[in-house]
Amino acid sequence: MNQLREFFGILNHSFRNLLPIILVVGVFQFLVIRQVPDEWLPMAVGLLVVVLGVALFLQGLELGVFPIGKNLSNEFARKGSLPLLMIFGFCLGFAAVVAEPALIAVADQAELISEGRINALTLRLLVASSVGLVVALGVVRILLGHSLHWYMIIGYIVVVIVTFFAPEEIVGLAYDSGGVTTNIVTVPLIAALGIGLAVSVRGRNPLIHGFGLVGLAVMVPMISVQIYGIIVYTFGEAREVANGLAQAVDPEVTEVVEEVGGSLLLGMLRDLMIMFRDVLPIIAVVLVFQYLVIRKHIAHLHKVMGGFLLVIVGLYAFVVGLKMGLFPIGQSMAEQLIGLDRWIFVYLFAFAIGFATTMAEPALIAIGQKAEEAAKGRLNGNVIRILVAIGVAVGITVGVHRIISGDSIHHYIMAGYAVVILLTFLSPKYIVALAYDLGGVTTSEVTVPLVTALGIGLATHIEGRNVMIDGFGLIAFASIFPIISVMLYAIAVEFVNRWRGTEP
Repeated sequence: MNQLREFFGILNHSFRNLLPIILVVGVFQFLVIRQVPDEWLPMAVGLLVVVLGVALFLQGLELGVFPIGKNLSNEFARKGSLPLLMIFGFCLGFAAVVAEPALIAVADQAELISEGRINALTLRLLVASSVGLVVALGVVRILLGHSLHWYMIIGYIVVVIVTFFAPEEIVGLAYDSGGVTTNIVTVPLIAALGIGLAVSVRGRNPLIHGFGLVGLAVMVPMISVQIYGIIVYTFGEAREVANGLAQAVDPEVTEVVEEVGGSLLLGMLRDLMIMFRDVLPIIAVVLVFQYLVIRKHIAHLHKVMGGFLLVIVGLYAFVVGLKMGLFPIGQSMAEQLIGLDRWIFVYLFAFAIGFATTMAEPALIAIGQKAEEAAKGRLNGNVIRILVAIGVAVGITVGVHRIISGDSIHHYIMAGYAVVILLTFLSPKYIVALAYDLGGVTTSEVTVPLVTALGIGLATHIEGRNVMIDGFGLIAFASIFPIISVMLYAIAVEFVNRWRGTEP
């Protein structure tokens, strides 16, 4: 009974978090565009399905994923074996990303854009290996007690240098591939590992040392994918790509549920099994390390299994809701706003939808709560969410301007990360790891589909734009600017506190 009450509380919370998106779309639809979209009913149902999916997923996290992640990190910290921790970190990072549906879509897009120079499977394995290595490196950083400053400063200097040499066709997708690694499953798992270790190891601060793994998981794939792009564009040859890949790029041709043998029910079961396959690598890693390495039974096994089942069903409901609601809304609104022939409304919609989608982001809510607990009163979870939402809103607006103006993404990205590097030098240490994690959290399941659909919609309907080059990259802007807004806030707070302290 308590769990049912808790679920209804989460359901209510999920609906309130999605409400800003509904309000933004409603205001623009009725007051600016002044017409009701033809497919408004399926879109509305899709949004409700998203709410249900998020609620089921969050309930599953609390029952299964969080407890087992925390337990594993505590057991490894107690054993004190660095090699074991690094192997576990690598396996967890690799498993959480390799079967990620968004990464599969981005890899297919990369193969199509590069005219076959980039191999989709190779790209997926490269990104997953990058995340695995990052988590292993992050574990060492926590155990040694290193500050994140120099890891990120050196890393993003490399990112900027590599971006300068990378071919234009691959830059946007490389940054998007960094963004999609931090999904609704990966973020809680990696964050639980980092915070669990920081709590378990004496002398470590959960806020300074526990956060940062997500930020690293976003950065390193950006480097590896661009280097891969430079190599294949220098030495690789173009070839014909299977027509099926074109469908992966265009969300409009994606059916909500495809029939199997003439049956929708069989189609849904097949999709559920695909979702189970996506989560299976994570379950396999957990079981192997739990039973073969730690050699302990999982406490409350029925609860944990129920939690993982809820995660799978919640993810499936979420994806169905996205296809019914968020993707059509993004493309429809882009087309309608361009039809008004007044760019100011496109900018206003980009800002408003960036703010609204971020406030509804489940992973951001989870990280905000964890940060508030770790900071012990120094940070407020709601203030963090608003700061990040403002950063995303500004970032998407700047990204939309780039598509409208037709400017090269290179200069925007390099300038953005140059500012991030400078602020990393100036920011107080306690905020750096969290700021980078928050930049990664924004590019998750709610934001990515709507923002991607908006970018593709704009690039499709603006004359002279290449959908494959200009339609992607908005996710990168959604990732850069929250880091800037959070760091600027921390610098301002520290300045005000010092100023008050010097007053007579």
